[in-house]
Amino acid sequence: MSLPSRINHKRMAVVALAAGVLLGGCSDIYYDRRDTIALGGSDAVASNRVIHTVDPWPRHSENHNLAFNGERSQTAVERYQHNKVIEPVSVTTSSAMSATQQAAAAAAAQATAASAAAPVK
Repeated sequence: MSLPSRINHKRMAVVALAAGVLLGGCSDIYYDRRDTIALGGSDAVASNRVIHTVDPWPRHSENHNLAFNGERSQTAVERYQHNKVIEPVSVTTSSAMSATQQAAAAAAAQATAASAAAPVK
């Protein structure tokens, strides 16, 4: 290799090293390790408030008094356990479903309602 070629390689290496050092200051590593709520905020009070919160769940999330019909739920569970299905009744206004099918579906619904579960104590 000739002398100008070596100087050219050295110059390229120095320029690459200088560019690496200068662009290394633009690194985002420092910003990834900070204690803030949002990227643009440096709100230490809000950060400490969140860190020291004992129970972050809303108050109404602990309400165990859910409104439901226990008898209806119990009959549904019993139907599931005995593999009994209530045939759905057509809710359309068309005359495609005959009266005998409607009567059979109504009788099946009454039969399952009559065989309700024992009362809950």
